[in-house]
This record gives sequence, C-alpha cells and structure tokens, in this order.
Amino acid sequence: QVQLVESGGGSVQAGGSLRLSCAASRYRFYCMGWFRQAPGKEREGVATLRGDGSTTYADSMMGRFAISKDNAKNTLYLQMDSLEPEDTAMYYCAAAWGGSCSFRRAAGMDYWGKGTQVTISL
Repeated sequence: QVQLVESGGGSVQAGGSLRLSCAASRYRFYCMGWFRQAPGKEREGVATLRGDGSTTYADSMMGRFAISKDNAKNTLYLQMDSLEPEDTAMYYCAAAWGGSCSFRRAAGMDYWGKGTQVTISL
C-alpha cells in the first residue's frame, strides 16, 4: 500500500521559513512533487523532482522554495523561505511512476498525501 505522509506545516510570520517533509512508504517513485490549495482557490503546482534530479518550479516559488529528496530515507522535502501571506494553503505531497513530472500537471500524479497546513501571518 502506497502512503505519502506530510509533516512540517505550521504557522509563521511573513518572511519566515518552514521545511515540509513527505515520507513515502516502501516505494521509490520516478516523480515526486508538492502542490498546494488555498481556501476558495484551485489547486496549484509548487515544484516537482524527477528521478534524474531535475526539477520544475512554479514562477512565484522560484528562488524562495527548494525541493529535494533524501533517497536513503525515501523522504521528499520542500524548504520554504521568505514566506508570504499568499503562501497560506494546504500543501500536498504527490508521487508518480512516470510521466512528464511537472508542477503544471497535477493530473499526472498517481498518489497523494493528506496534506499539511501552512499559515503565514503579517
């Protein structure tokens, strides 16, 4: 059974940092990524990481967020710096066996975690 378990969310002030983690059970996926959804808004892609180490980022996250993976722990991370109130959302980890593995293609992900809440205040 595939399980993706996110952690690391919380409440911080604008300008602060958080690091999200996503522990993947047993399986090693070609593609893993982070997506988010704010109340009343559509889900949007944040960043993805392919098996070859290449990454994709949404423009608004470029330079502020960094996606990485510890293969020994089979855990995906999202380091988020210079956080803004607009970053407030539920953040979801996702994984796929293949495909384009782009933040633009949420529909291409095969498995999803339950999410971790990130709240940024002024």
